[in-house]
Amino acid sequence: MNPPFILHDEQSAPAESLPTLEHSRKSLGTIPNLERVMAEAPTLLKGYWALWDLFDQTSFSPAERQVLYLVANFENHCTYCVPWHTLLAKSAKLDPACIQALRDGTPLPDPKLNSLAIFTRQMIEHRGHPPQEAMDDFFAAGWVARQALEVVLGLAVKVMSNYTNGIAGTPLDEQVKHLSWTKPTL
Repeated sequence: MNPPFILHDEQSAPAESLPTLEHSRKSLGTIPNLERVMAEAPTLLKGYWALWDLFDQTSFSPAERQVLYLVANFENHCTYCVPWHTLLAKSAKLDPACIQALRDGTPLPDPKLNSLAIFTRQMIEHRGHPPQEAMDDFFAAGWVARQALEVVLGLAVKVMSNYTNGIAGTPLDEQVKHLSWTKPTL
C-alpha cells in the first residue's frame, strides 16, 4: 500500500511550511503541487527552495539552468518536472529546438549547451564520477571549474524534486498539462 501524500494548502500544511509556501506563491504566482506535497516535510520544502534560490545565483544563465534541470528531469523520468521546466525554459527564452531536444533526449543544436547537457547526463549516469572525456569536453566547450561545481548544486535541487515526485506520484498542475511528457524510448 502506498502512503497517502497530501496536496497541502495554507490550511492543511504544517505551520513550519507556511512561510515557504508563501515564498513559492510569490516566486511562481502559484503553489505548484510539488510544493504542496513537500509541505508535509517542512525541512524538505525549505531546503528545496533554499537550493533553488541559490542555483538562481550561479554563473549559469536562466536558459542554461533550464538545460541542466531538463536533463536531470529526463534522466530521472520525472513526468511532473519536465512540463514545468519546459514552461520555464520557454520563459527563459531557450531556443525551442533545444527545448524539444531536451524533451526527446537528443543532442542539442547549440554545441555549448549540448556540452552542458552531456556533462550533466554523465554526472547522473556515473553518480558524480563522470568519465575524464566528459570533463575534458565540458571544459573544451568553454565552461569552467566553477560551473562544474555549480552543476552539482543544480543536481541537488533536482534530486529533491524528482525523487519527491517519484515516491508521491505528484499530479500535474493544470497550467502545464498541455506540456505533459512521457520519457521516449531511445
